[in-house]
Order: sequence, then C-alpha cells, then structure tokens
Amino acid sequence: MIKLISWNVNGLRACAGKGFAESFKALDADFFCLQETKMQEGQLDIAFDGYESYWNYADKKGYSGTAIFTRIKPLSVTRGIGIDEHDHEGRVITLEMEKFYLVTAYVPNSQDGLRRLEYRMRWEDDFRAYLLKLDAVKPVVVCGDLNVAHKEIDLKNPKSNRRNAGFTDEERDKMTTLLDAGFTDTFRHFNPDLEQAYSWWSYRFHAREKNAGWRIDYFLTSKRLDDVLAGAAIHNEVYGSDHCPVELTLNL
Repeated sequence: MIKLISWNVNGLRACAGKGFAESFKALDADFFCLQETKMQEGQLDIAFDGYESYWNYADKKGYSGTAIFTRIKPLSVTRGIGIDEHDHEGRVITLEMEKFYLVTAYVPNSQDGLRRLEYRMRWEDDFRAYLLKLDAVKPVVVCGDLNVAHKEIDLKNPKSNRRNAGFTDEERDKMTTLLDAGFTDTFRHFNPDLEQAYSWWSYRFHAREKNAGWRIDYFLTSKRLDDVLAGAAIHNEVYGSDHCPVELTLNL
C-alpha cells in the first residue's frame, strides 16, 4: 500500500511555525507533496529522516513554489512542463516512479476580476497535453491545488461564486475536459455524493469555523489505476494553512 498526501501550505516558513513537522510525521505518507511553498532555496532548513526532497522555486521571491518529500527514490525528476511561458513560477514537479508518474501542481489562480483567466486557459490546455504525454508512457497520479471547484457540490455557496476565480464555467469545463481525457477524481470516486467536504477556507468571515469552504485540492489518477485505488480522504482536522491536506492510498 502506498500513501500520498498533498497540501497547499500557503507559505512553508509560516506553516513550519504552526506545527508542520508534527502534522508531517502524524500523516506518515510515502509521498508528501506541497504547493505554495513561497520560498527560495536555502530559506528554510527542513528535512525528515527517511525522505528525499525535491523542490521547484518561482523566479519571483515569496511566490508559488512546490516540493515533494518521498520515501521511495524516483527514477527521474522533472521541474516544470517544458514550456517557457509556464515554467518560471515553480508550479510543477514530476517524479518518474517504476509503475507511475507522480505530478504535483499548483495551478495558476485566475485572480480578482479574472485578470489571469485567459492565461489560465492556456495553462490548462498545455498542462493537460503534458499529462497525456506522460500517460502514454505509464499511468499518472496528479495532485495539488488545482484552483477549481469542479461541481456545485464542491463549494459552500455556488450561486454567489458563479463568476469568481475558481468557479467560472471556463475553469470547470477545463476540469471536465481533463477528466474526460482519461482521469479519475479519486475523492469523488469514493464519495460521489458527499456534501460539505472542503479543502480550502477563506481566512475571512470565520469561514473555517462555519465550514464555508471549497474543494480545490485533488488527487486525479489515470483511469487504468481505478482498480488499485484504495482510499481517499480530506484531513480537515489539520491546521497550519488556509488549505488542509488531502490523501490518496493506492494498492500498489
């Protein structure tokens, strides 16, 4: 059995001061993927016994960034998706394992006034093409903050958020297109109708206390891994960020 965790830590240096190491050890995953680390190389000395770590930093300081801690040594490591327009923000790391590719991603936010929606649409098409290229070689596990609530069930207030970043028709359609290209939303695979299951809450309006959240953190897997999916969970009991960790277990 392989256990994977994905967590947008919203600044790893800040999260490290809010119990990150304790949560890391308690969750006890074979792969621990982070998004929005918001740091540059050497800004935080963090290591865990038995794990190797791989990092992708944004050119811009204090912005974006991803990391993966793994107990299992990968065959190869790739940073970015090979397209210059997308590869300066530290958003993607790919580990090639023996039986699958593990991709962690921090998908660009369309931002207030949807000023980055047009860029986001290009990203979506290019990222999907990247995943399908990997999928042609071996199955893919992709996780991270995908910055979209796919269905109305995936956020507390769908009607009032209809044209907000993360719940536009355009972003939701791109998620549908990705799933239709041969991927499974693993949480919904196990919990097709579960309501009020969220992974992100605004820091405003006591949103987390009220569970007024969004499910925007995912594990997606190649359809042909459906028979080895063993479980999926959202760890909303874990604090330290405005997101909580999400989990996937594979019977591999």
